[in-house]
Amino acid sequence: MLKHFLGNSPKWFKMTMIGFLIFNVFSFFVLGKTVTAWLFIGEFIFTLAMALKCYPLQSGGLLAIEALALGLTTPKNAYHEVDQNLEVVLLLVFMVAGIYFMKPLLMYIFSKVFTKIKSKLILSLLFVFLAAVLSAFLDALTVTAVLISVAVGFYGVYHKIHSSSEDYDDDGILDRKELSGETLEQFRSFLRSLIMHGVVGTALGGVCTLVGEPQNLLIGERMGWDFVQFFVKMAPITIPVLAAGLLTTVVLETTGWFGFGTKLPKVAAEIIERYTEEEDKKRTQKEKYGLIVQGVSAILLIAGLALHIAPVGFIGLALIIIQTAFMGIIDEHHLGPAFEEALPFTGLLVVFFVIVAMIHDQHLFSPIIHWALEQDPASQPGLFYIANGFLSAISDNVFVATVYIGEVEGAFKSGAIDREHFEKLAIAINTGTNLPSVATPNGQAAFLFLLTSSLAPLINLSYGKMVKMALPYTIVLGGLGYLMVKLMLS
Repeated sequence: MLKHFLGNSPKWFKMTMIGFLIFNVFSFFVLGKTVTAWLFIGEFIFTLAMALKCYPLQSGGLLAIEALALGLTTPKNAYHEVDQNLEVVLLLVFMVAGIYFMKPLLMYIFSKVFTKIKSKLILSLLFVFLAAVLSAFLDALTVTAVLISVAVGFYGVYHKIHSSSEDYDDDGILDRKELSGETLEQFRSFLRSLIMHGVVGTALGGVCTLVGEPQNLLIGERMGWDFVQFFVKMAPITIPVLAAGLLTTVVLETTGWFGFGTKLPKVAAEIIERYTEEEDKKRTQKEKYGLIVQGVSAILLIAGLALHIAPVGFIGLALIIIQTAFMGIIDEHHLGPAFEEALPFTGLLVVFFVIVAMIHDQHLFSPIIHWALEQDPASQPGLFYIANGFLSAISDNVFVATVYIGEVEGAFKSGAIDREHFEKLAIAINTGTNLPSVATPNGQAAFLFLLTSSLAPLINLSYGKMVKMALPYTIVLGGLGYLMVKLMLS
């Protein structure tokens, strides 16, 4: 059984997971529910950290089943968490699949961008800024799905050349020889830094507007703010943070600190440029027609998301239908691969919601909330920002925002705080759950999606590497966010 349990993951990892499952039972009866629930959180974070050794759906899923079996939460409450986040689940299932059919267009655009923009600094700033702008008006997960598709496609181009016996740069040496070894590692590092800039950009833009992140919408509804009001209320904190984020990108790319700064190897750039020129010449009429369909679909997607004509998942489903219908993809086995990327993560997200339900049922965060509400009103926004940031980094920012805004709204309705103070705390909760939560992949769904995507092993992006590369952004975004909250809201 041990041989087959968790497949080919390391033996020490298997033994650790078995140890967790056995110890949790003893802990439940000896140490009590609260301590055991905190242990489950630590163990679940450990399974996420080991994502490259074993996909967390299995290891984390076993912990979730045990939490349900021990009665730390109930299937009904776990279902309620899924129900609350159904829009995110639909988004993952359908939007990621919709973008799958758009890959040829994305590759056409970005292969031109990668080869024409020679400066890595400008390319990095472009990734951060575009991801921020798109996330502010669309959705951070959708933007991350696009970034992953682009990076996987670009890596695919490299791999295709690397495994062929061609010589696209006509220097008499086979391309696979030139693209091996150190060049391959450099190429992976180049992609890794770009994708990390991009996902941080989704956090920078996502905090600014009502639709950027799911919790923003929730807070906006509780406060009665429309799109413009929300942006104006958050701007004194979010705009300086966005500027600081772009400045951090410049510093990281210039200095090469924290694993950034790697440029696209010159030999790889030349070979890829010649390869894309060859591909452009070989493109058939059917492929050119496909690019037009995808281009029209992209315009419809941006318009649909910006105008919020339907839930994001529905727009994604419409995108699948339009693209496949007009490109003639009507066989079931040609549709299946589109869903392969998103469904494992969707399963993991549902497991995550079981853990979130356990946190809720065991009231693990309540003492921190009540303590913060008992402090001096002038210091409360800063305390709420720190508490939200810390808890979001270890659990989930949507859940933390839901719990906090609910408690604060209760205090407002009971007359304990006035409307002005209620608004200050709402701003602190929104910025606190969005900015410091970039510290770990747990805090932001977009980060977790990247960590568990098919791209992560290709570019050697582990949990530890993500935390390390996000650290300078965490310090700048989290620190400046706290200073602005103290200055503007105290």
